[in-house]
Amino acid sequence: MTQYSIAQAKDKLTQIIRSAEEGQSVEITRRGEPVAVILSMDEYRRLSKVPQNFGEAVLAFRQQYIEGQPWFEDEEIDEIFNVRDKSPAREVEL
Repeated sequence: MTQYSIAQAKDKLTQIIRSAEEGQSVEITRRGEPVAVILSMDEYRRLSKVPQNFGEAVLAFRQQYIEGQPWFEDEEIDEIFNVRDKSPAREVEL
């Protein structure tokens, strides 16, 4: 990550914005200590999304990477996501 002091950032703001637009985050420092980061709007939106719960994440993954893909048949998807052992549980004596 590129690093600039506040004074340098004032002089090179246009260059810093272009770097951020190209996907490179830029760190801004004050007296050598990081105080801010400039990043692209796309990266900001990605980072500020509301986190999904686990179930929503699995559904999103299936929709994006599995469902509708020609190399996966429905039976294969079932095998991937239904890996739980369905045999009866062992008996426990109390």
